[in-house]
Amino acid sequence: MKKLTVLCLLSVAISGCATQSFNLTSGRVDEIPDEETSQHFFVGGIAQMKSMNAASICGGSSRVARVEARSSPLDAVLSMLTMGIYTPRTARVYCSQ
Repeated sequence: MKKLTVLCLLSVAISGCATQSFNLTSGRVDEIPDEETSQHFFVGGIAQMKSMNAASICGGSSRVARVEARSSPLDAVLSMLTMGIYTPRTARVYCSQ
């Protein structure tokens, strides 16, 4: 049982997490997102799309500072436990002041 636990933790650690960030302003952005949602995908997200309206979240397109799509450690664990059938991603929107 210990070997299985170590193997699971090792596979999560080496699988890594990925973040795609799109900076829309050159100014400093807060580390706390204004909106964070989990987006649900299945079978690796093949042919699936999700969208968020960042302009409505920030109160206008000029106030959108950064948008991110990332695979958090929890997302990686859930994907691993379901053998890639369920593959969630976390989307974040940051607004400028």
